[in-house]
Amino acid sequence: MLKILIADDHPVVRRGLKQIIADTPDMAVGDEATDGREVLSKVRASDYDVVLLDIGMPGMDGLDVLTQLKHEKPRLPVLMLSMYPEEQFAVRALRAGASGYLTKEAHRMN
Repeated sequence: MLKILIADDHPVVRRGLKQIIADTPDMAVGDEATDGREVLSKVRASDYDVVLLDIGMPGMDGLDVLTQLKHEKPRLPVLMLSMYPEEQFAVRALRAGASGYLTKEAHRMN
């Protein structure tokens, strides 16, 4: 079972992601974080199989968090989530070590 950390400052987004993950076999939400510093704290304190990381969070933005995560846990997969179009941030996120980039407008595939 994949243990996932959801990191987004919007409660409705976290709830939606939790529902999608709950409906997916072999995946479980291990925890949630609402800002970049909380992400780093939780990743340091517990093991996750993947982090879903919002790019635009308060305090420490997602790209800065990604850079720090990749420094501390280079093998931890991080999927970046963003309300911004791919052409604005996807290349930067992938170059910084993200495993993927998904816009919040992406549609669920059945």
